[in-house]
Amino acid sequence: MAASSNPTPDAFPSTDGAGAPHAAASRLTVVLTRPAGQSDALARTLRDAGVASIDFPLLDIAAADDEGPLRTALASLDRYALVVFVSPNAVDYAFASHDAIWPHALPIGVVGPGSVAALAKHGVEAPAYRVISPITSSDDHDGARFDSEALYAAFETLLGDNAFEGKRVLIVRGDGGREWLADRLREAGAEVETVAAYRRLVPEPSIGAWSRIHALLSDGSKTPSAWLVTSSEGVRNLAELAHDHLTASEQAHLKQAMFVAPHPRIAETARALGFDSITVSGAGDERIARTLLSIAAPLVAPAAAPVAAPFEVQPVQSNPAQERMSDTNASTTSSPNPASRPAASLPPNQPFTPYEMQQPKPKGNGLLWVVIALVLIVAVAGGVALNRRIIKLDQQLSHRQQINDSTTAELRVKTEQAVATVRQADAQIAQLEGKLADAQGAQQALQQQYADLARKRDDWTMAEVGQMLSAASEQLQLTGNTQLALFALQSADTRLAASDGAQVVAVRKAIAQDIDKLKSAPSTDLTGLAIKLDNAIDQIDQLPLSGEAQIAHATPHASTPKDVDRVAAATGEPKWKAWWNQFVAGVGQQLTSLVQVRRIDNADAMLVAPDQGYFLRENLKMRLLSARLALLSRNQTTLKSDLHAADDALARYFDASSKNVQTVRGLVKEVDDGSGAVDVPNLDTSLQAVHQYRSRG
Repeated sequence: MAASSNPTPDAFPSTDGAGAPHAAASRLTVVLTRPAGQSDALARTLRDAGVASIDFPLLDIAAADDEGPLRTALASLDRYALVVFVSPNAVDYAFASHDAIWPHALPIGVVGPGSVAALAKHGVEAPAYRVISPITSSDDHDGARFDSEALYAAFETLLGDNAFEGKRVLIVRGDGGREWLADRLREAGAEVETVAAYRRLVPEPSIGAWSRIHALLSDGSKTPSAWLVTSSEGVRNLAELAHDHLTASEQAHLKQAMFVAPHPRIAETARALGFDSITVSGAGDERIARTLLSIAAPLVAPAAAPVAAPFEVQPVQSNPAQERMSDTNASTTSSPNPASRPAASLPPNQPFTPYEMQQPKPKGNGLLWVVIALVLIVAVAGGVALNRRIIKLDQQLSHRQQINDSTTAELRVKTEQAVATVRQADAQIAQLEGKLADAQGAQQALQQQYADLARKRDDWTMAEVGQMLSAASEQLQLTGNTQLALFALQSADTRLAASDGAQVVAVRKAIAQDIDKLKSAPSTDLTGLAIKLDNAIDQIDQLPLSGEAQIAHATPHASTPKDVDRVAAATGEPKWKAWWNQFVAGVGQQLTSLVQVRRIDNADAMLVAPDQGYFLRENLKMRLLSARLALLSRNQTTLKSDLHAADDALARYFDASSKNVQTVRGLVKEVDDGSGAVDVPNLDTSLQAVHQYRSRG
């Protein structure tokens, strides 16, 4: 629990009247474990109040290994309805990667006042920007919590319950971290993206820093220490470093030292690692400094009592300011350090005076003052003890409440999981019951079939014939193998030849009709057509695309020059003009013979790049392979579609004047014409006759 009052500056004088050093500097040393450079302001505050400090970082902060996702997310901020920064480090590293001006309409969520100050350092602060934190939605700023739960409550208070439905939210954090806020936003319907702006490293403290820690925790040191831990990871790093670098005695002193944590979660981590004396201060340098100063207050040496004048009795009086300070210090921690407990108030010593100068004192008044002093001392001690007991019980109650809340949340999650498991089990049971019912129905049908087959030998034979004909019909429709279907019909007719019933004869007549139908069905050379498609596929790689055909070398030529005199005499023109016309005509013929013009009707054929010709040929091969499979499986619809698509591709993208292209198109056309008359017969007549026989009566 954070301290309930802020010590006054008078409680921590920086120097005495003669320029003596700070009174508290020799009684308490604060170890600051934040990353390097992040505790300067807090160290100045403690130094101004007369409290010494040691900078001993337990975490190092560095840029993320891959800054690409962070830059990509910050470059498209217009996609998000909210951006959340989990720490001041996230703010600093994000703005170091973002050069543009932050959008004024985009809300920003931060956890604590340190992040608010970091945003203000980069020019993002209210009222120009909307910055949401637990302190903005709480009327009691001193009692506000600064964590993910409090931030989400601030979102619900300021933005509404359904503000995230279908919206994108960006969370900027370090590598790893809690997923509570992201999961809660996803449950609220938001699409959450998380990017890492920095990473945490385990530092290697310098030899000088270790020397100061060894001196502070040594057996001969009489200076109490208070350790400020601002992250759970830092507490774990401290435990690892202490195990590797400190002696058993120094580790014992470290376990007995006072720890100050800004959040109960950090305190729980420290308590789990064996640090028992822990005070929860609350977030922000102001609360942390207030708590540290309240711890240091009882350790300041009390001012010496003034010397009384001779012949004067000095009554023992209690100082209300000191009583309030003691109450404040007692409420700082749940397990106070024995070194930090204030000493019991004692009456000041009477000044020494010579015997002959002493005056006789009334015995009654002196005894009265002694009784009053003892009563006041007992009252103050009882009040302090009662106050400490109440505060300790309050902290225990708060701790138990937090444990109960976490246990309730875990039970709620487990209950939801159990309900989901029960529902899934119910669905599986329903499916199994359905399958069991189907199996029972199938079993009953099979039993009925077996009973029917057992009634009569002809019925059993007819059922066997029906199964044989059904299999042959399916095989005929799938593969078009008429020979196999013909063999099945002949085998069925042979099996029925031993029976002479009227209905059996009708079935044999139907089988005979299907046999004649199969024998008269035209046969198609599927193998030959498949070979033609294989030849066409083999020639695809050598086919030239439109515009790729080789052009014969052009040679300039012109007609034989005519006799200029004869031309001039025939036309009646001057010789120079006749010669000039002949010269111009010859030059024009030579130029014309150098140019060849080819026509391509499909403009998109010229848009095919040379490296795309490979994919065009592979697609054409796939079309012809699909046509080959359709041919062998007697699938006329697919066969025709693939052949037409292949022919269209040949005509559209390949050089029509090439003989190879013409050859391939001819093979495709032959396959198309040869497969056009394929009509697979069926065995419906025989199957219908068998069905009528089995359903008689």
